[in-house]
Amino acid sequence: MSTIEVVTLIVAVLLAFAWYLTYTAARLHRLHTRVEGTYAALDAQLVRRAEAVLEVANSGAVDPAAALILADAATESLEGGDDDQADREAVESDLTRAIRLTLPADVAGGGEPTDPGRASHLATGRELGSAVSSAALDRLDSAGQRVMMARRFHNDAVTDVLRLRRNVFVRLFFLAGRTDLPRTVEFDDDVRDLG
Repeated sequence: MSTIEVVTLIVAVLLAFAWYLTYTAARLHRLHTRVEGTYAALDAQLVRRAEAVLEVANSGAVDPAAALILADAATESLEGGDDDQADREAVESDLTRAIRLTLPADVAGGGEPTDPGRASHLATGRELGSAVSSAALDRLDSAGQRVMMARRFHNDAVTDVLRLRRNVFVRLFFLAGRTDLPRTVEFDDDVRDLG
């Protein structure tokens, strides 16, 4: 091989490697942007769920004690903010438990109630359905389903970022910059999980 061929080969390899690094940095940036978007979508769905819970609590469909539990948990969720992710996760888990505690499973999540003799303050699905408009119950069920999907989408996006950030070239060439490592959001979001 002549000197020109060796130099050409080295330049081609360096250009290919530079393209790979540029592509990887752009992909990492897109994934971080996706994480921010999915977190914003999750936050919006959590607000909608809390508003739906407040609507059910203020409707008079449940007794005052159950309404107070629901309203308190929903208010905590709405006031939660983004200060500390661990605190926010605890507040959202508390809201889910309040929904499970105060609403029958057939109303809260579309399933069959597992324990018909639960607390005496619970109305049956039929009584609750006649007291609250079906639109409010549909809104609560829909909001709960959307929270579950939004959390899964967010966690999938975070997993993709973490997988790419483990790449040796991403770490070696500091392609992530000073961007914080994203975390998955883990809280109890299944109102039908009565076990």
